[in-house]
Amino acid sequence: MGSKMMARATIFLYVLSLVAASRAKGVSVGGQGEIDVKQIGAKADGRSDDSQIIVSAWQKACTSPSPSTVVISKGSYMAGPMNFQGPCKAGVNVRVEGAIKAPSDINKLKSQGAWVMFQNVDGLTLSGGGSFDGQGALAWKENDCAQTGKCNSLPTNLQFTSVTNSHIQDITSLNSKLFHVELLNCKNVTLQHVTINAPEDSLNTDGIHVGRSTGVNITGADIRTGDDCVSLGDGSQQVNVEGVTCGPGHGISVGSLGKYHDEQPVVGVTVRNCTLTNTPNGIRVKTWPASPSGVATNMHFEDITVKNVSTPILIDQNYCPYNNCEQKLPSKVKISNVSFRNFQGTSATALAVKLLCSRGAPCQQVELADINLKYDGENGTATSQCANVKPTITGKSSLPICAGSQS
Repeated sequence: MGSKMMARATIFLYVLSLVAASRAKGVSVGGQGEIDVKQIGAKADGRSDDSQIIVSAWQKACTSPSPSTVVISKGSYMAGPMNFQGPCKAGVNVRVEGAIKAPSDINKLKSQGAWVMFQNVDGLTLSGGGSFDGQGALAWKENDCAQTGKCNSLPTNLQFTSVTNSHIQDITSLNSKLFHVELLNCKNVTLQHVTINAPEDSLNTDGIHVGRSTGVNITGADIRTGDDCVSLGDGSQQVNVEGVTCGPGHGISVGSLGKYHDEQPVVGVTVRNCTLTNTPNGIRVKTWPASPSGVATNMHFEDITVKNVSTPILIDQNYCPYNNCEQKLPSKVKISNVSFRNFQGTSATALAVKLLCSRGAPCQQVELADINLKYDGENGTATSQCANVKPTITGKSSLPICAGSQS
């Protein structure tokens, strides 16, 4: 072999050794880098606080000029508050295969709005089949939301703020101290096959909450919790919710709206092919009385199955859960262009359809089509109650809807 051939062979072997060494460290050369948190010091023993190691792995990935992956491999990770801050130089994939657990002591998270936060990130992927356990049982016992109307001292499990063009898939949120998953000021985000689990008596543990976000898709979620399975706050625009199973929980809700000044309109909501079981509400639109002016329009709910749901269809413009409202003053949130189509199943109460719109801003363009709801109780058949609305009724209906309603 000539000297040039030997030199080339030596260089080739040297490059191969560099590639092998870099992969052993968790970062590949010339491809998608992987940073395994165990390889950079995470204990994954369920006792040691691994949050700083996990965040440092994120920071390395976020500053990489090429797409990178943070791997939280199988194991039990105790972690305090974690802020995954952007912007990043390239897309980042966080692959959670293990179980991440929050401190159960609320004092360790009391100043935090969220336990785990992703902020100002474009092109995030969060996946892996792992779980985020908020260990909220102690927090629920100390929850004073019902008395004060505020829950500011409790953190959300997973919060996404100003996250764009991102995908969250095959992730489980358990026993959050407050909301499980919250999207704020986000754009073009998909949540797919997300699982949420908390007991029925866990207060204010909304499954997925969306606020001031555009282009959100929620598909195939399995949600069991102590509050709304999905709640859409002000500024929710072009939101699609499909294939969600809910129960226990409080149903799927738009609102509550009108509690604060300068709320943004809710426009373009579609909820379809969802199943709700043993919930106090099915599909609900709720606004506060004595509210500032607001808008909720172009909302369509279709192909909904309910099983033993107390009020399958509900518009409530006198929503006041803590009984400290000026109920004599009407809501000024204008609800319009709403449809409820192809609802079927059983109502746990005789009052299956309840459309209580505001006398200050009556609902407009409300349609109900093919409503097949049966009440199997002992006190008669399914009925409806309506106020300040004249809906269009089409298709087949198993109950009289808004017959003799006040307008």
